[in-house]
Amino acid sequence: MNHYETVFILNPVLSDTQIKETVQKFEDYLVSKGAEMISKEDWGLKKLAYPIQKKKSGFYHLLEFKIAGQEIPAYELEFRRDDSVMRYLSVKLDKHAAAWAKVRTERVKSTKKINNGNNRTTIKRW
Repeated sequence: MNHYETVFILNPVLSDTQIKETVQKFEDYLVSKGAEMISKEDWGLKKLAYPIQKKKSGFYHLLEFKIAGQEIPAYELEFRRDDSVMRYLSVKLDKHAAAWAKVRTERVKSTKKINNGNNRTTIKRW
């Protein structure tokens, strides 16, 4: 089984429930094909560097998993079929990238929200 990472951008007009359903659909697809899910990150709404489908922002998500290499083309076909996905990129991680992904995931998990006293929430970064 190879170690992969997929980042995809969802349409910004989707509701929270539609976003969760879409992410869950791709996660369920991977699990049904025998993938081992390592991590899942929601990066939130971000401004795009250039317009995609006349949209200037999108919801970014990252899935990290281990799966057999022959399952990736069918997995990417699911992204092409889904109208809510604006862009996607799947990358096979080598041992160095996998080690860095593990460090990054641990840092994200250790990130603590700190309330700075004026009802504004800030996130402590590494």
